Amino acid sequence: MSLKMDRASMAFTFKGGMLPMTVMELASADPEQIREQLSGKLSQAPAFFQHTPVVLSVEKLDEPHLALERICAVCRTHKLLPVAVRGGADPVKQSAWALGLGWFPPSDGTRARSLEEVPPMVAPESGVGEPEVAAAVTTGGRIYRGTVRSGQQVSAPEGDLVVIGAVNAGAEVLAAGSIHVYGPLRGRALAGIHGDNAAGIFCRELRAELLSVAGNYKRLEDIDPHLLGGSVQVSLRDDQLGITSLD
Repeated sequence: MSLKMDRASMAFTFKGGMLPMTVMELASADPEQIREQLSGKLSQAPAFFQHTPVVLSVEKLDEPHLALERICAVCRTHKLLPVAVRGGADPVKQSAWALGLGWFPPSDGTRARSLEEVPPMVAPESGVGEPEVAAAVTTGGRIYRGTVRSGQQVSAPEGDLVVIGAVNAGAEVLAAGSIHVYGPLRGRALAGIHGDNAAGIFCRELRAELLSVAGNYKRLEDIDPHLLGGSVQVSLRDDQLGITSLD
């Protein structure tokens, strides 16, 4: 019997992809302590707790598999959806699989850069300033020239992303590091998608539908209207997303 199938009869295809994912880095395996903190977070950002998928990072815990099921239950009670576990030895991996979760190996421990190390924005005109732009890109980063159009996603999975152009409404830009947009930012920008708290977003004209750094986000309606249309810097301070003018 032939195993070949024509495309019309195929039920699915596998494709590589990179989706924005919030990492919940656990410093305690006490479900009650986690419950108390989540309750406080819920009052601050109720929109975030609407079936948001999260990866539970257990790298700082001893024997986290003993409490993993209860931690997942606490998360689901607060409308967070654990989809995978990161870190831990074989017992953690086995517990994750038994709970129907995926498992990721521990992070590589790469040092997060501080925002002070990111060069200031230089607006390129007819190619002028592009050496400075290139200097802002970390190893593994990406420079994208042109408009990111609605429905399009541009990503830098291992460094900074620099867009020399506009990001239209309905478009999405993602980066493991920081995002620099040398034009209007009208779509969604997600920096620090692997949990880099030192990542930031820099743009020439803020009109974003959503801004996110390391899983902390603001929607358009949450942004100070006085900042809209201006050049801004977005950074994370004490688990709060801050937006400051660059003008």
